[in-house]
Amino acid sequence: MFQEEFTYLTNGQGLYDITENIETIVSSSKIIKGICNLFIKHTSASLIIQENASLDVQKDILNYFNKIVPESSDYLHSTEGSDDMPAHLKSILSETSLIVPIKDNHLVLGIWQGVFLFEHRKGEFERKIMTTIFD
Repeated sequence: MFQEEFTYLTNGQGLYDITENIETIVSSSKIIKGICNLFIKHTSASLIIQENASLDVQKDILNYFNKIVPESSDYLHSTEGSDDMPAHLKSILSETSLIVPIKDNHLVLGIWQGVFLFEHRKGEFERKIMTTIFD
């Protein structure tokens, strides 16, 4: 087993491609065949596997989530700002952990797939992601 945590700085809502960050960790693990478990240590951001070829897909995903979980609703929890409770709900609708296979010391992803940190808040945040690799 190999484990490493990394921090990624976000700057507002959106999808941030973290595939290369994870590939670097997988490579340093020296594990040839196994699985990579990713876990984001936050409740207002998430992890998703999504198309990495078109920015329009990423914009559509963000727009869809903002439509189904509007900031303007009357939420009881608003201590950290009007975008905080919607961010918690968006996190529930997506994933806080992912498992990706490893083969030949690389992530096994489809040609158009990437691993993304999905930031649900408007501000700048340091997001911590724990990567655990099993052989």
